[in-house]
Amino acid sequence: MRLLLVEDDARIARFVAKGLREQAYAVDVAATGDDALYQAAINTYDLVILDVMIPGRDGFEVCRELRKSGQRLPILMLTARDAVEDRITGLDHGADDYLTKPFEFRELLARLRALLRRSGELRPAKLTVADLVLDTGAQSASRGGRAIVLTAKEYALLEFLTRNAGRVVGRAEIAEHVWDETFDPFSNLIEVYINRLRRKIDGDSPKPLLHTRRGAGYVLGSGSEVESAETAEEAASGRRGKASSSIRKGHG
Repeated sequence: MRLLLVEDDARIARFVAKGLREQAYAVDVAATGDDALYQAAINTYDLVILDVMIPGRDGFEVCRELRKSGQRLPILMLTARDAVEDRITGLDHGADDYLTKPFEFRELLARLRALLRRSGELRPAKLTVADLVLDTGAQSASRGGRAIVLTAKEYALLEFLTRNAGRVVGRAEIAEHVWDETFDPFSNLIEVYINRLRRKIDGDSPKPLLHTRRGAGYVLGSGSEVESAETAEEAASGRRGKASSSIRKGHG
């Protein structure tokens, strides 16, 4: 999951971003309203944590602009002011939830989980692909009853692949949802993490779950799921090929 944290207090931003990254979230930080709107326009986020009192356009205006531009992602607003009117204003501008500073970090995590469950689709507490089981609350994984020890980034990548099981996902899509703005698209970091995951989840199993599709990306799934993904990818490639051929003929 990739989050945008909008907070002008550098100390709070560092603390919250560090805690979220330790919980396997990818986090980008913006310190002003204009920067927040720019980041939201060029990146894809799963959720925004938005402080009300930020320089330039305040949190209310940023929230309103995000909604006006068609962004439907969940927005959690933070404020040091506990006035009911402020909370009402934030909700009326399109915020999904409100958290008053100072707050317990555990409560922030709980609210994020609740908002992500509500957004778009139901996000179950446990994800299963064949005999691979992910507990999203505990951020743990096991296969065939054997616990798999994962780093925070390995878990984040595995959860993303599991939520998209049976579908080929490319490098760009993985980088967009699992890494933050510091990711170097020319590095082989994704391949390194894929190989780590493959060793950990498939190393002792005669039935591999993590597969590479050259030129397309990666797919997590059992044999039948992978075959379905291949068929869908071949069909998409065929459609792209026909479209290119039609364009060439049209120019001819």
